[in-house]
Amino acid sequence: MASVSLTDQESLQAFQDFCNDQQLSGDEQVEAYRQQQLLQQEDLQFVIERPLRLARLCEQQYLSKAEARFLERKTSLDQIVYSLLRVADSGLARELYLRIADQETDFASAATEYSLGPESKSNGLVGPVPLLQAHPNLAQRLRTNPPGHLIEPFQIEQWWVIVRIESYTPAILDDPTRRTMAKELFEEWLEGEVQKQITQLASQLQSVQQGTDVP
Repeated sequence: MASVSLTDQESLQAFQDFCNDQQLSGDEQVEAYRQQQLLQQEDLQFVIERPLRLARLCEQQYLSKAEARFLERKTSLDQIVYSLLRVADSGLARELYLRIADQETDFASAATEYSLGPESKSNGLVGPVPLLQAHPNLAQRLRTNPPGHLIEPFQIEQWWVIVRIESYTPAILDDPTRRTMAKELFEEWLEGEVQKQITQLASQLQSVQQGTDVP
């Protein structure tokens, strides 16, 4: 990150963002923070500029690979909103499905009164959430049915489930998403480097221990 260049304006913006995050007002509070954290002035500067420098480093190193990463991850980035109702009895599930389909009751009221999951507290609404966050059996139906379609009751583990898709928002590769993908690639690389170091240190420690055991 030391190789990343920042303009004076960017450094000032980083300082302002830092003060806002830490709720610091004025130079005296910043100095008090530095002393409390036992930081040298140059260390404080590093802490202040680190988020921006890291973002720039991710862009420089990985932005060109962001599109490939996005295509690889797209299905997990798509967002969906759906109504969900789950009960333990198949007969009740069928009855509620028919009542909702015939507009004898609305989905929200039925979910609030009968659903046995946390969605009962949100009128049956779930989301927006990534599509793949749902149970695989549920995700398959969410993926293959259009918004507004009331899906007939089906079983997931001990539950009988009624679902209606409210909206589906495919992920798009805009600038914020590109930056997110670049950051993911950096973090993946960093994790790999950390694991290499851990493995190397563990091997060195084992060698030392084995050496001390030799008569």
